[in-house]
Parts: sequence; C-alpha cells; structure tokens
Amino acid sequence: MSELDLADYQRAVRLVLRHPLITPTYPDERALVRVRRFAAELRRDLAEAFGYRLELHGSTARLVRTADHLTPDRPAASRTGRPFDRQRYAYLALCLAALGRAGIQTTVSELADAVSADANRIGGLGLDPDSGADRRAFVDAVTWLEERGVLRLADGSSASWASDPTAGEALYDIARDALVALFHPPRVLQHVDTVTALLERPATTSGNAERRAAAQAARRAVVESPIVYFGDVEAAVANHLRGAALPGDLHRLTGLRVERRAEGVLLVDTLGFSAERFPGTGSVAQAAVLLAVDLAERALDPDGRRVRRMPGPDPRERQAALVAAADAGLPEPTRMFADDRDRAGDADRTDDTGESDTEPARLPFVTDSFLREAVAAILQRYGSAFGAAWHADQERLRVEAVELLARFGAVTPVPGGVLVRPLIGRYRGTVARMRQRTLF
Repeated sequence: MSELDLADYQRAVRLVLRHPLITPTYPDERALVRVRRFAAELRRDLAEAFGYRLELHGSTARLVRTADHLTPDRPAASRTGRPFDRQRYAYLALCLAALGRAGIQTTVSELADAVSADANRIGGLGLDPDSGADRRAFVDAVTWLEERGVLRLADGSSASWASDPTAGEALYDIARDALVALFHPPRVLQHVDTVTALLERPATTSGNAERRAAAQAARRAVVESPIVYFGDVEAAVANHLRGAALPGDLHRLTGLRVERRAEGVLLVDTLGFSAERFPGTGSVAQAAVLLAVDLAERALDPDGRRVRRMPGPDPRERQAALVAAADAGLPEPTRMFADDRDRAGDADRTDDTGESDTEPARLPFVTDSFLREAVAAILQRYGSAFGAAWHADQERLRVEAVELLARFGAVTPVPGGVLVRPLIGRYRGTVARMRQRTLF
C-alpha cells in the first residue's frame, strides 16, 4: 500500500472508530464511499486489532463494537448538545420499535401517535402531545434519528410540529438499512435481567486466546478513552499497554501516536479523531485549562502547604454503581433481587476476600472551596475573555470545567471536591495567553 493509500486507509479507520454508524448522509456524504473503498481491509484489521465487527447493510455501514465496561460520559445528545435523559432514551427506543412496524414513509404526528400508544402503557413514562415538554423530548429523539439518516426529511419540519402540533407537520422517508443496522443489541433484550449481560462474552480456555483478548482490550481502551491509567484496568491489559508493540500497532492502523508515562498512556490526537478535544476552544475549555494549571500548582508544589491525599477511585466500585443505576430502570419482573445480585457479585470476585492485590494510589484532594476561589480568580484575572453570563454564574462555570476535566481523566469528582489525577501534572507551570473579547 502506497503512502497516499495508507493515509486514506488510516482516515477510514479513524472515521469508523469515531462514527460506528455511517449512512449516505452521516457523518457526511463522503464517509460511506471511503469505508466501502477499504471494506475488506477494514473488516479484517478491526476484527484482529479490536475484536470489532464491521457490517455493511445496503447503503449503511455499522461497526459492532465490543464493550469492556459501562461508561457514563458518552450520552446521546440533542442538536443543542443537551444530553439525553431517561425520557428521551425511552422515546428513542420506542421510535425504533414503531419505525420497524411502519412502511416506507411516516409523518412526525403518526410516529408520535404510535410512540404515545406504547409510552402510555409504561408506568412513569407516557407521552402527552398537549405537553410542550413531552413534545420537545420526543422531537429530540426524532431529530437524533434524522441527523443519522435513519429518517430522511421529505417535507415540513419537526420543530414546527413541536411548537404547534395542530399547524406543523413533517414527512419522513424511512431508511430501512440504517434502521436495521442501528438497533443491534448483542443479546435478546427480553432475556436480559441485568445490564452486565450485554457485556458478557464467551470465556476463553487457552492461554493464547486470553493473551489475544487482553491485547484487543488494551487497544480498545486506548482508542476509546482520552487517557488510560494502568491502575484502572486489569493486570493483563496493563501489561499490553506497557508493551512495546502497542504504540506501533495503533500508529500503523490509525495514524495516531501513543504517549506513555509511568501512570498510563494516552492517544495524541493531532488529526481531529476525538469528538471532544482538550485543550479546546470555548469558555468552558479555556477555564478548564486555567483550572488545571491551578490544580497542578496546588497539588504538586513541594513548597506549598501539605495536601491531603485520599485513595483513588476503585474501577470495580464505579462499575457497580453504574450497573445499579442502569438496572434500576429495568421492569420489575426482570430485575434481579438484591440477594441474587449480591451472590452474583461474590461469584465474580477473583479472590477469597474480594480485595485488590494492590493498594490504590493515594491522590491529592482539592476542595470545592479552592475550586470556587480559583474560578473567581480566573474570571477576575482574564476579565472580558469570558462573557458576562459566566461572570454572573461562576458556579456553573466551575461545574462545567470540572466535568470536562473529569471526562479527560484529569480529576475525579468526590464529595466535597476532586481527586487530582496524574494527567494534571502536564499543565504545571503552563503560561496561558488569552485573547480578550472586544467590548465595543
């Protein structure tokens, strides 16, 4: 493969990894052509490197990924960036069910009637077309499908229907290939009694198969997370993350470089691979960088006052909390009883005590009061670089900046503050220069 073809192939790999569903219009009109050009190579390499399966359904490409754990930081979102809540996820699932029973076209009002009939049979959900909040939540689900090419707008506007269902209407063509590809659960959902069943895979019996699975999990971790700490993954996976082969393998496949430090690895994104980048643009991203500098000085300055240290997050406890939150939404007849879940948890333990072989690293703890003071100082120091709305709502800026840092593995929020993780050390001594806003 020539260097030019290799660059095009790596672009196709990054495209599929970032957008597991590709249609004639999503994420753009050229994406499907790029994937089809290298379909055979992509199927082979993605299966070998990550354990993923690339499927082409007519005019749609779908990457069936293997999930190693639950993660809360990749929600579906509306066009305005608002993360989906339970109501919107429920409407999205009911839309998929209703579209599966529909013909080649539907209107937004017909789809709303079908979803309403199903939703009103579910306790605590419902869909009242006379309720503006319900209509907006429903249209967020419809728009999500529209953006991905599952619904193709032929006439009208769902936004006008949301404003006034008696005056507005929208007509959609249904892309059957995309619809079939989108709803692709790894298990029959009626048989799922806990969300962890969606993560189960056949047990390996040979040492070679176990090593191959661990290597695939290591590669998945690097391309799916901004940063991977060795202490957050299983020992076998951490060994492959430390190995000499992984950086070269991923660079040849994706064109991206891996940076490895004592605490973990990160994928250096200079090609726009990630949906969100840090450091980035915008007021929240700028505040997060400045806050990272302050956190680094506070946590790592040997001449400063003593910083309290606390045990770092336990990935198992974090997963258990996510599983419990997800299972809370299951219908009662299929939910596990508490004692059954306890017994299942006991069976999953790898030793008699259920404790880890290594003591979790103790991380610097920084209080919320320090973060509030730091954000206030940032706003005072850089003045008009931040809009008036942020000056009027400093607490919102603090919360959103901390959430961004948490998404990139720089901090872990805990009651009363945050634990500072090693990534923050990269920003110690950073000097920021910000362009001031023009007031007149």
